This record gives sequence, C-alpha cells and structure tokens, in this order.
Amino acid sequence: MNTIKNFVRDESGASAAEYALILAIVGAGIAGAALTLGNAISGSMSSAASTINS
Repeated sequence: MNTIKNFVRDESGASAAEYALILAIVGAGIAGAALTLGNAISGSMSSAASTINS
C-alpha cells in the first residue's frame, strides 16, 4: 500500500510530460512553418519559370 501512496505523491515524471508537450507544440509549429514556406517558395519558382518561358 505504501508503494501506491509513494507513486501517487511522486511528481518527478511531471517535468518529462511537460517537456514532451512543449516539444510537440514546437514541432507542430515548425511543421506548419515549413509547409507555408514550401508553398511560398513553390509559388515563387512557378512564377519565375513562367516569366522565363514567356
């Protein structure tokens, strides 16, 4: 019974969960920025290619 009480009171894993949540949020932000930047670069390259071809 004491083992269960100690496990419930133990808060050392909370920091690992918080770091994982922060990492997930930052990763999602980076992925979103990469997609947006990729689309912008693709549009610019298409525009440049059409200008060069004409």
